[in-house]
Amino acid sequence: MKITKPIKRKKPSPAAQPVSLRVATAQINTVVGDFKANADKVKKWITHARKLDADVVLFPELTLSGYPPEDLLHKQGFIKENEATLKRIVPHTKGITAIIGTLEPSGRELYNSAALISNGKLMGYCRKAILPNYGVFDEKRYFHEGQTPVRFTQNGVTLGITVCEDIWFADGPGKTLCLEGQVDVLLNMSSSPFCKEKGRTREEMIRARARQYQSYVVYGNLVGGQDELVFDGQSLIIDPKGKLIAHGNSFVEEMMIADLEVQPKSSKTKKAKLEKMKTYRAPSPAKTALKKKPLLERTFKRREEIEELYEALVLGTRDYIRKNGFKKVVIGLSGGVDSAMTAAIAKDALGPENVTGVLMSSPYTSKESEIDSLALAENLNIQTFTLPIEDAMRAYDTVLFEVFKDTATDITEENIQARIRGNLLMALSNKFGWVVLTTGNKSEISVGYCTLYGDMAGGFAVLKDVPKTWVYELARWVNQRDQKIVIPENILVREPTAELRPDQKDTDSLPPYPMLDKVLAAYIEDDQSLESLLKMKLGMPAKEIRRIVRMVDANEYKRRQGPPGVKITPKAFGKDRRLPITNRFKG
Repeated sequence: MKITKPIKRKKPSPAAQPVSLRVATAQINTVVGDFKANADKVKKWITHARKLDADVVLFPELTLSGYPPEDLLHKQGFIKENEATLKRIVPHTKGITAIIGTLEPSGRELYNSAALISNGKLMGYCRKAILPNYGVFDEKRYFHEGQTPVRFTQNGVTLGITVCEDIWFADGPGKTLCLEGQVDVLLNMSSSPFCKEKGRTREEMIRARARQYQSYVVYGNLVGGQDELVFDGQSLIIDPKGKLIAHGNSFVEEMMIADLEVQPKSSKTKKAKLEKMKTYRAPSPAKTALKKKPLLERTFKRREEIEELYEALVLGTRDYIRKNGFKKVVIGLSGGVDSAMTAAIAKDALGPENVTGVLMSSPYTSKESEIDSLALAENLNIQTFTLPIEDAMRAYDTVLFEVFKDTATDITEENIQARIRGNLLMALSNKFGWVVLTTGNKSEISVGYCTLYGDMAGGFAVLKDVPKTWVYELARWVNQRDQKIVIPENILVREPTAELRPDQKDTDSLPPYPMLDKVLAAYIEDDQSLESLLKMKLGMPAKEIRRIVRMVDANEYKRRQGPPGVKITPKAFGKDRRLPITNRFKG
């Protein structure tokens, strides 16, 4: 009889106990190049996070320099000031770990990095690995790519760091950190600009990454306006199953904070894989062992799409004016929906006391337009001036009489009216220091239905990236929001007209805006070719589609000379869409 020895079974390893980690995101509004103000803001929010017993606080991408700094990165003084600012912040991190966006020079190379600072000590940096170089982004012009993922441990939890674009790629450094490096919480600092539907797309992506990586994801985004860009915030904390734990509000500075109950992953990882990444151990301040203060319930308001668009325009306008040292603006009020919408946005951005409307009637201006403009100004509680231009028109006729005497009246005389108005607005700007807000919309600017040095003259184009059909939607939404008539109803129902000649209508020169905007969206934002447009069901003859495309292509020189404006579509003129002026390619 064969006797077998009983099998000795190993006792199962006890499951690791869940660890509580309190994380915070500081969703702040920075200013490019204002290192002192940015640093003061960082210190303030670190103090706030520490008072709330946060273990870790995450700041946006390039917190200290502001984003995007563009060619300021070619100035050594700018980079040195960033380094000095970071050193001044380090002592303010006693009792907390802070992840702060910074520039990291290394020899002749420059990196877009996250500084890991814990308990008054700079532990190291995490370099952005995937540099975006499309649309509004030019990061390969300035930065080198980081090669080594970074993780750190704190309170028994392993956290990984990524920077903005890194998380948009499923197989990026986040995957290496979470699935190979056994990271429990992935931190991503971002400066992700707003455009229509971006917030929802971003949230879906972050949820997907959390599920793919089987880790918590803490996403902290920038908020505020910078030239054409506006950043919406909407920071996120997502659990490993893709469930939303916390959602930051849009277009406001705030701190989002949450307690994560982390079940640490197995520490058994291949040595070779660990060698691919840097690992830091953040000191655990004594206070972390104490009972934390209970968190107050925070309020999150999910905005509908039209409200997001409006708030983006308000914040973009406010920050452009304020960050450039101005207080007041002036707008030409024509009685049309574009100037009305521009005035409404300016009033909400700056306060009615800082907005002035100017009525500049000509012999072709209808009484309706004057009445509607004054009603709008009264509804918004803004001051107005009335500066008729008929005498100036006659003066131009006199000066040009000999040169023009054998020619027919045409668009030249119409454009002179627009340029007289532009001169008057710029005179007020020079005299009183007011910024001129131009009122043209994306539909008009696309096809050149605007006048250089006339209605295009100004400091900021609020509606530059807003198609005409959206302008009407926004105007109706404002009236609905306020539960009263802000934009007079007559402005919303009248047929659009420039009123530069008798009985003029926009449809004399352009297709109806709903049809025009469909073609423009396909050609400009979707990059459809003329051949593709002709095959699409756009509701207009092929001849008209060809004409629209010709107008868009022929007016690049105008757009290049126009003022900046808030980007709210996926592809705005300017940084997003940069075509040569001299160009013979058609379609």
